[in-house]
Amino acid sequence: MKCMKCNERAVIRMRQHRLALCKDHYIEWFVQQTQRFIEKYHMFTRDEKVLVAVSGGKDSLALWDVLWQLGYHAEGLYINLGIDEGLHYSNESERLAREFAEQRGLVLHVINVEQAHGETVPEIARRTRRGRDKPCAVCGLIKRHDMNQAALELGFNVLATAHNLDDEVAFLFGNVFHWNLEQMRRQAPILPESPGFARKVKPFCRFSERETAAYSLVRGIAYIEDECPFAEGSKQLLYKDLLNRLEEVEPGAKLRFYLGFIEARDSGQLVLPREEEVPLELHPCPRCGQPTTSPGLCAYCRLFERESLEASETQRPSG
Repeated sequence: MKCMKCNERAVIRMRQHRLALCKDHYIEWFVQQTQRFIEKYHMFTRDEKVLVAVSGGKDSLALWDVLWQLGYHAEGLYINLGIDEGLHYSNESERLAREFAEQRGLVLHVINVEQAHGETVPEIARRTRRGRDKPCAVCGLIKRHDMNQAALELGFNVLATAHNLDDEVAFLFGNVFHWNLEQMRRQAPILPESPGFARKVKPFCRFSERETAAYSLVRGIAYIEDECPFAEGSKQLLYKDLLNRLEEVEPGAKLRFYLGFIEARDSGQLVLPREEEVPLELHPCPRCGQPTTSPGLCAYCRLFERESLEASETQRPSG
């Protein structure tokens, strides 16, 4: 297989793009395409500071690497969730993220959940009813809150996550399957900023997982290869498997599904629930200060409030 630009040996063939490229031309193509997506969806400018949510995995480190190559002011944020489960998953991910930043002279901000709250995410999940049923829900709630809070407190204009095409299509497929119209309305390459919320962008939303993995490999990026132990049995993994089977038979199906949805929604052909004409009343959470519609604590702080209540119940003497 030859590179279609220089006739050297190709390192990747992308059937959906009818394109095969060598190492150097693939890196060039990948970086240029990322810049194209940033501009197409008006994600951010070169004058804005970007905080990259880093997990230690191939996608997030690849995103940080690309933004660094493009010359953006991009710093990283790693949240150590304390997920061990015999694999030292979180600590190993943090080590790789730190090494990546040190090798390139970049700034990495680290939040340690156990140091902040006295417990790891697995411990919190096991102690709460919500976490016992859906540990990923607790993990996601904590990450979303801490990422937004860090972006605002550190003075960043934009929070960038490395969600790839496989992530986006699996999420869309699940929402269509269950007719979750509210989530479909919010799914987009960019979520604009609003009072108390940073702008959120997904520069890799049109790259497949295979393409981001190939970029990390040819760039020599060391990343954690293990899946999060909490991901086992996830519906997202099931949806990804189903969509990968479709992609094998019909190359480009995932990209057409995603882009078709975005175009139909943005053009008005697909009508989804709009924001209520009367904006939801938001007020600062009395504990963390982030906006919430709840009359009391926000969902994040209620998670830890329930923790303390459950702990007090178990420690209360009987009789």
